[in-house]
Amino acid sequence: MNVSEFLDKNVLIFDGAMGTLYGELSNEKCELANLNDNDRIIKIHKRYIKAGCNAIKSNTFGANTIGLSEDFNMVEKCIRYGFKTALNAVLNTNVFVFADIGPIMKNDENTFDEYCRIIDVFLDEGAENFLFETFGSDEYLDKLAQKIKNVNPNAFILTQFAVAPDGFTRQGLSGELMFSRILSSDFIDALGFNCVSGAKHLCDYIKKFELNKKPVSIMPNAGYPTIVRNKIYFEDNSEYFSDALAKAVKYGVKIVGGCCGSTPEYIRKTALKLENISTESKENHKIISIPSVEKSHKNNAFLNMIKDGIKPIAVELDTPINANIEKFMEGARRLKIAGADAITIADCPLARARADSSLIACKIKRELGITPIVHMTCRDRNINATKALLLGLNIEGIDNVLTVTGDPVPSPLRDEIKAFFSFNSSVLARLITEMNETVMKTPFHISGALNVNAVNFESQLKKAENKIKNGVKTFFTQPILTESAFNNLKTAKKSLDANIFGGIIPVVSYRNACFMKNEISGIDVDDYIIELYKDKTREESTELAVKISKSIVNKIEKYVDGFYILTPFNRVDIIEKIINEILNNYRDGI
Repeated sequence: MNVSEFLDKNVLIFDGAMGTLYGELSNEKCELANLNDNDRIIKIHKRYIKAGCNAIKSNTFGANTIGLSEDFNMVEKCIRYGFKTALNAVLNTNVFVFADIGPIMKNDENTFDEYCRIIDVFLDEGAENFLFETFGSDEYLDKLAQKIKNVNPNAFILTQFAVAPDGFTRQGLSGELMFSRILSSDFIDALGFNCVSGAKHLCDYIKKFELNKKPVSIMPNAGYPTIVRNKIYFEDNSEYFSDALAKAVKYGVKIVGGCCGSTPEYIRKTALKLENISTESKENHKIISIPSVEKSHKNNAFLNMIKDGIKPIAVELDTPINANIEKFMEGARRLKIAGADAITIADCPLARARADSSLIACKIKRELGITPIVHMTCRDRNINATKALLLGLNIEGIDNVLTVTGDPVPSPLRDEIKAFFSFNSSVLARLITEMNETVMKTPFHISGALNVNAVNFESQLKKAENKIKNGVKTFFTQPILTESAFNNLKTAKKSLDANIFGGIIPVVSYRNACFMKNEISGIDVDDYIIELYKDKTREESTELAVKISKSIVNKIEKYVDGFYILTPFNRVDIIEKIINEILNNYRDGI
């Protein structure tokens, strides 16, 4: 009997958490124990089998080059030994073995290839059942499943996503939307959720879904952990856990098991409670959806200008580094009067704390009636905090955001930098896109940054394509102060299916020009421009700043969908003159 045949008349009960039991005995990564502590791994498998499960996972969840911090030769050994160990554990039983593949905690050009290599090792060992668990994205899953089916059309493939109680993964994707996409896959046989959430949350969450098109699984955590003596600890709530899984089976869930913290006792109690539940005695399951917010059809004035072919003028104005807001508000008021269509508000540029961009955006919208574009960085917030902030902005009627990874805080600790970049602007754009589809009252118009000063501009274009794929519709470029940046702007306009706002920053002095060229990442200044400012007075430099900025506006106008002007040192007087130039030359009569 294969897994599909078994599921026709039975509920498939998986084991629990290998890492929980092995972690009580050793601080070593449990996948490495396949090689040097094999007897203990077999004993743990057998404890779960004795508890009543019908399927076990090979001890290979973290067997990848990132998870083990080893080369692929060592990864391959762990996979082969782990799978053979699981097969040995089920000898003389009817228990299924699933090749367990966890997420690789990176995403670059090599990630898909590594998944394929992992699959090839399992297929070479004769694996017929595959479990992709705790994934935060469905990006590769359909292709990987197709690869397996091409080799073994009878393979059974189960995919599971790790969602928080709010229904979103750590990568900002909606479990609801991923479920829908996987449900339509021709290569994936079953799907569901595991990890992060406890039994009640997953049991309640599963009520939202169609449970009769494909077998659906839930494998919750034992609950929510606490830290005791620097170790993660789960209290024993196996009774509560098993009650929740029994209830889920009554709804129509066909595959259950446990994740972090779930011991053989959790599985034993679950198996006992499921003995009295036949697949024919299920409760009538009606899909219950969380009441959605009624979508507003309010117009986005900034977006409508772009659609109408009017090139908007967006001006960046830095918020104060203290609580004195008067100068900022006066500057914003003057810019509105001068003709700026939007104020963009940077989120602590150069990693220096300033008044919060989102709160200030709400203030200028209410008090000045001008469109704010909020910069949102990934530097200082996790996805949970960012999601909460986005909901607040949406409630306040802010509907334009500019997603940027942000300047990293200088740190000698490489792990901090690595963790910071794991939540980047593409991930943030995808989060906002999925929130637009599921919970937002008014969809955000999502913008991103484009560094036209990059030495390797091909790489920037690839990043931009990825951002577009994740929902970015408009790009704001870095300031254009070199011929190279101008040529890259033209290339971007030709290559990218998105709106582009050309960046303009007035150079206010010789010292300012040198500083921008040498110390600000993402900005370059032509040497001839720097030379023009030598020995100039403040008045002469101001006149030169306006003149150069006007020439840049004229040069880039036909290649942009709008203008993005940055205000150096709060010099609103210079920006007013540049706005006047744009209005006189390109908006006359509109």
